[in-house]
Amino acid sequence: MTVEEEALAVSQIRESRDRINSELSKVIVGQEDVIEQLLICLFAGGHCLITGAPGLAKTLLVRSVAQIFHLNFQRIQFTPDLMPTDITGTEILEQDENGRRSLEFVPGPIFANVVLADEINRTPPKTQAALLEAMQEHQVTAAGRRYPLEEPFFVLATQNPIEMEGTYPLPEAQLDRFLFNVLIDYLPPADELSVVLQTTSTKPEPIEPLFTGADVMRFHQLVRRVPIADEVAAFAVRLVGATRPKRDGTPDFINQWVSWGAGLRAAQTLVLGGKARALLAGRAHVNMDDIATLAHPALRHRVLLSYRAEAEGVTIEDVIDRLLETVPKTVKP
Repeated sequence: MTVEEEALAVSQIRESRDRINSELSKVIVGQEDVIEQLLICLFAGGHCLITGAPGLAKTLLVRSVAQIFHLNFQRIQFTPDLMPTDITGTEILEQDENGRRSLEFVPGPIFANVVLADEINRTPPKTQAALLEAMQEHQVTAAGRRYPLEEPFFVLATQNPIEMEGTYPLPEAQLDRFLFNVLIDYLPPADELSVVLQTTSTKPEPIEPLFTGADVMRFHQLVRRVPIADEVAAFAVRLVGATRPKRDGTPDFINQWVSWGAGLRAAQTLVLGGKARALLAGRAHVNMDDIATLAHPALRHRVLLSYRAEAEGVTIEDVIDRLLETVPKTVKP
């Protein structure tokens, strides 16, 4: 990326926040934090897990974001009988005009820029594993052949935290591949009233695309170029390290309430997400608040609570709040 291209991309990002919010406001009311975290994932090039009850416009939000960035969108409804080939694609027998037969690969819905994996925890581990390869390697393997996925590629998965009967909890290895776990909650009464009036009167205006897939790829490069001070990165590392029980310097409440702490990817997520958040805010550097603000979406799916925490009614949100109060942002030499 040349200096001119970099300057143009910075300008686009600085101007994009208000334009994106303006377009999303045509169909989405409120949920500012959710939108910000989703955009950070998109700009940082990571996948996102969205946790929330049914009927909170998760699908509409993801589809609208894909339209703004002019990206190919596919939705996969995960069910217990879904097979890996239903996601990745399969080979079928084709016959040409000369009567010769050959196997041809027919791509599945995973071959899109933005894939919404709806209720991902309702499908068995075998199918989840097929999705995991696409998330990690950006490729699909079928009949021994590899098929690269078109860039940019994002998986935005949803799961229902209420109805757990008949579900298959995601393995920790797959959870770790999601940059953020974003919680989407019910709207305040005033916003809910606006949604009811808006959706029962007129059809929403069509969303206008503002960017292209090439723009998104440039944003990915630019995010990684954002400078971060060593002390800010060190805060991210300390925060993640403090989640690991039975280690020197680990807080007592972690030893009591946590059975397994976050790994290296969590610190990388905090730093990369902090860079994207800084750019979206019009800043050219990452600060401590960027790291602290992103602690919840970066850690809530990477820290496993102990039975004692569950027995005492302690939630992962409580643990992260306590961590932010305990871990110092700076350490004296």
